[in-house]
Amino acid sequence: MSPISVSVIIPAYNASATIGQTLEALSRQIYPDPIEVIVVDDGSLDTTKDVVTSFPTVRYVRQNNAGPASARNCGASLAQGEYLVFTDSDCIPHEDWISELMKGFVRQEVGVVAGSYGIANRASILARCVYKEILWRHVHLMPDYPNAFGSYNFCVKKSVFEAVGGFNTAYRHASGEDNDLSYKIRKSWRIFFNRKALVDHYHPTQIFRYLKEQFRHGFWRVKMYNDHPTMMAGDGYTFWKDMIELPLGVWWLVASCFCFTVLNKIFLLAWGLFLLFEMIWAFVMTSALFEGIFFGSVMFVRAFARLFGFSTGFLAYFVKKMLKIFE
Repeated sequence: MSPISVSVIIPAYNASATIGQTLEALSRQIYPDPIEVIVVDDGSLDTTKDVVTSFPTVRYVRQNNAGPASARNCGASLAQGEYLVFTDSDCIPHEDWISELMKGFVRQEVGVVAGSYGIANRASILARCVYKEILWRHVHLMPDYPNAFGSYNFCVKKSVFEAVGGFNTAYRHASGEDNDLSYKIRKSWRIFFNRKALVDHYHPTQIFRYLKEQFRHGFWRVKMYNDHPTMMAGDGYTFWKDMIELPLGVWWLVASCFCFTVLNKIFLLAWGLFLLFEMIWAFVMTSALFEGIFFGSVMFVRAFARLFGFSTGFLAYFVKKMLKIFE
């Protein structure tokens, strides 16, 4: 039997509804060498264990809940493969996924090959819009050699992963830990983006949960920028629109203070222009009128979720720094 060259690592938390599809898809991979699959259960409270252990060739490991960064590091420490492949428990890899990822290691300086998203729940309008936004960014913004990748779909040389110390477990939730790893790797190796390496993903379907996730992204971005200040200008996935949404949100909030005065026209103008700005971009990304109106409204609210998250993160960071001063 050939030695294992590829280990697939999947963090899982209460993933019983989707992880079966993930593992079934991995069993159908078109790849000539043996593939090791490791699922790290991050303290699930549902039947994730039962689903995973029904696949006899999959290695199941359980840890106390410590977050996806910790779970991925745990899986990497147990992996036998020379290459570590990461995806999430709500992703369904295409049959040629691993083959496409491995094609990217054509140059010695390439330490990571990253892939893109498909969609597993197209019936949801929110899921479709989120997917189309990501796809637009991947097509129009992401270069062949980007500065960042997502933890849902990438392959890294194990030697590279170990050299940078793996994921930073200080990112307790799923937000920022993949950017942090990207930036550390990018200092010494190159990242190749293969758009043909695809995993279908269950994108968000509930607006409130989606906005909660965006709040969390804003919160952890403070730590990320503190750790990597040179990346504040963008990383190939984010662009100027993302950068100006924070000051636009502040402008809107300041203008809204005048909504019950003779200056309420300032508020109405600010509200209208900001909403129109988001709808125009939503239409560009979705190429559909109704989806543009819908997702433009969502992106308008999303800007404030990110703003409040970033503000909360900044306040938490400032308080933490102040407390250290008085220790």
